[in-house]
Amino acid sequence: MKLHNQFLRLYSHYGTTEDVQITLDELAMTLNCTHRNASIIIGNMVEHEWIHWEPKRGRGKRSTLRFLIQPEEIAAQSMMKAISRQDLKHAIDQIRVHARSSTMQDRLQEWLLTYFGHHSEIKSNKQIDTLRLPIRQRLHTLDPLYMNLLAESFVSSHVFDGLTRRANNTDEILPNIAHAWDVDSNRTKWTFYLRKEVLFHNGTLMTAQDVVYTFERLIETSQKTLYSFIFKQIKSVRALNPTTVIIQLKEPNELFLSFLSTSRAAIVPRELDQVGEASFGTKPIGTGPFKVTEMNDSICVLEVFTHYFQGRAHLDRVEIVSVPWDIPSNKTDAEHSSDPLSPFHIIHNPSLAEGTSWSQIHSEASVRKFVTCNTKKTGPLNDPVVRAHVLSCLRGDGDFLNHEDSHESVDASENKLTLQIATIPQYRLDADFIAERLARFGYVCHVVSTSLEEFKGSIRLESDLIVFSLFRDQDEQLRLLDLYLTMSEHVEPHTRVDIDTLLHNVMRETDSHVRTQRFAQIEDRLIQEHQLHILYERPVQTAYLPSVRGVTFNSQGWVDLRHIWFPPTIDH
Repeated sequence: MKLHNQFLRLYSHYGTTEDVQITLDELAMTLNCTHRNASIIIGNMVEHEWIHWEPKRGRGKRSTLRFLIQPEEIAAQSMMKAISRQDLKHAIDQIRVHARSSTMQDRLQEWLLTYFGHHSEIKSNKQIDTLRLPIRQRLHTLDPLYMNLLAESFVSSHVFDGLTRRANNTDEILPNIAHAWDVDSNRTKWTFYLRKEVLFHNGTLMTAQDVVYTFERLIETSQKTLYSFIFKQIKSVRALNPTTVIIQLKEPNELFLSFLSTSRAAIVPRELDQVGEASFGTKPIGTGPFKVTEMNDSICVLEVFTHYFQGRAHLDRVEIVSVPWDIPSNKTDAEHSSDPLSPFHIIHNPSLAEGTSWSQIHSEASVRKFVTCNTKKTGPLNDPVVRAHVLSCLRGDGDFLNHEDSHESVDASENKLTLQIATIPQYRLDADFIAERLARFGYVCHVVSTSLEEFKGSIRLESDLIVFSLFRDQDEQLRLLDLYLTMSEHVEPHTRVDIDTLLHNVMRETDSHVRTQRFAQIEDRLIQEHQLHILYERPVQTAYLPSVRGVTFNSQGWVDLRHIWFPPTIDH
């Protein structure tokens, strides 16, 4: 593979269809090697019929170099060797290096996809079924407390269990680690009855003490995490006996059971302190259908947990590979076509897919991108007329002006109003699109893209516009509660009071449909006051071949790996 890379380096410097006049010393400098080694490398390339080399001897004499093969072919050969050795890091690096060439990238991607999908082999008279999935996001941690990414939540949901779970594709809350529960008349004291003999992946028995440890860990954390407002409402957690846990809330919250069904509330072992939090993130121990046997920057390997209390999964092994395509693009997420490496895809073996069309199905989930105005910051967006003009520019009708709000006009081109736009790297393209759109109307925009941890801090409140997303799944009401609580920090005081009142009513409302109406009232209010603008929304789609069986979705719209299986290929 070293010779492949040396060829690609030469081609990047001298590649052409014409003969190149060059000296061996110049080649040695390009290859960063000695004159003697350059001669050996050239000889090897000639032997492989990659190049034609006509040497000329003598000082000042220039030899003739001609390339006989395209770099795409060499790069593909190199990557296939890497794949055959399961060296995914090298294969991905090849794509990164050659991402500037769309032809090269397409070819390499085609070769890489042969690695993914379903693979079956016989070992010791047993059929081992492996599913290899590519995902765009790199997995940093699977610790339920520290997860920030959807991909991390997806993997974690197969490694851990919560007290309750959502039924796939419905809003019903089902028993999970807890087989039943009671709540008192005040709706603040919840009693959970745990299944007996539920095992962690290390073989230890899960008890009520593990549940107590899990929630005390959440309560005590200083992390600014999703749904923190809900678990901070827990007043106390205690074990009545090894199979009974009582959770006392400070006040009623009808979204509490929904929270218990999320990955954030997954039960972890009380021995976690002995393992160490940093290590636990990449070597987690849960009770789920799969256990983690390897996790690094590029791959996470899950193997079936045969003692899973809800029955063994059909797959034996799942390899989740981070393929971080960082190919430059001028498109926003809304303009991208279907991506063959979407984390929501199940990719069957392409060699078996010839002539077979993919089936496309939608989960109930979708992604909504939006921009909000920070009126807590002293600046131009404190003026509702300016806000109205900014958001109308984003809608494409920048000449619009709501004269009912003010008789003064907005002329950004004369005043050169400067706006700071805050977002995270995943939404940088959308933020840049907003900046370009506003620049056409005379606004000077500065985009600040920070990590999610930094975004949760002061940078958000120091900016004028905030670009983010809402993942609309079965946990949408939880996400909306968290979103509007966060947004209320940077809206006008009178709006904040009204939003807080509505959210307080939401948490006490037992009827899910009424809660939905309350959330709609908040959205309408924010749009009416020019505090919120929805950029676009797109559904989450899964592509799979008809040979894949058992395709269902979990509450987040991800494919549930515990039910997937592949029928054997029958030779006729």
